[in-house]
Amino acid sequence: MGEMFITPIQPMSLTGISGSGTKIKGEEGIAAFKSIFEEAIDNVRTTEDTLAKNQYLLATGQIEDPHTVSIASSEAQLASDVLVSLRNKALEAYNEIMRINL
Repeated sequence: MGEMFITPIQPMSLTGISGSGTKIKGEEGIAAFKSIFEEAIDNVRTTEDTLAKNQYLLATGQIEDPHTVSIASSEAQLASDVLVSLRNKALEAYNEIMRINL
């Protein structure tokens, strides 16, 4: 029981984005936008795979700590919620841009 099973939350690496409020334009902005969504999708896939693996181990009696399944379930749900929130914000931004009269 000496090992820690809960891994700390890692911040999303936003390549090309600085916290100083610098605006990104053109191809660099497209790449940053794409990388954010790719990382969120990869995170959902990874957490879902971990959950499935832990559920299998629990069902076959190969897991020592059953609470790891509930932790993996929470992580998978949180990753899905983050992805849905990102999608919703992107759609809101798109709709707002479409409302702008040129």
